[in-house]
Amino acid sequence: MKRSLKIVAIVGLFLGGSTVALSLFGHKSVHAELVIPATPDMIWSVLTDTANYPEWNPVFVQVVGEHREGAKLTYQMKDQTGKTTEVVATVVKLDPERELNQFGGIRGVLTFDHHWRLEAVDGGTKVTQHEDYRGIGVWFWDPSWFETAYANANTALRERVATLAGTTKTR
Repeated sequence: MKRSLKIVAIVGLFLGGSTVALSLFGHKSVHAELVIPATPDMIWSVLTDTANYPEWNPVFVQVVGEHREGAKLTYQMKDQTGKTTEVVATVVKLDPERELNQFGGIRGVLTFDHHWRLEAVDGGTKVTQHEDYRGIGVWFWDPSWFETAYANANTALRERVATLAGTTKTR
C-alpha cells in the first residue's frame, strides 16, 4: 500500500503540485455552532467529563479514556438509525476552555479531524464543532448527517450546562 501512495503522490506532483495529490484522496467537512449562555469553563467541565456523557450526549453515548494530549478515547457513537459503532480517537490538541482536537481513522482511506472550539462572546460562549474527513472513502460516503447530529449534541450540551447551573432557561 505504501508504494501505491508514493505513486499517487508522485503523479500528483507531476500534474501540478501537492494540492492535486491531496484532492485525489477526497475531502468533506461538517460544521455546527451554537451560542450557549454560560462561561467557557462551565462548558469545558461538561465536555471533559467523560463519565457523564451517557446522561446528555445523543451522539457519543459512552466515552472511555482521558482528555489529555496524546491519549486515546474510545467512543460509542450512535448514528441516525440508532445503531452504535465504536470510534477511537487520539487527542492531538487540548487547550483548556478553548479547544479539543481529536483525530482518528485510517490514513488514505478515511480519517476524521474533529474540533470542539469554545469562544467567549456577548451572551455566553460560542460552541463550534467542526470535522474534516479525508481519504478515498469520502468519495463513497455522505457525512452530512453528522452536521445535524453535531447540532443536536450542541443543543444537548446547552441543556446539560443549564441543568448543572440550576437554570432551565435555554435559547
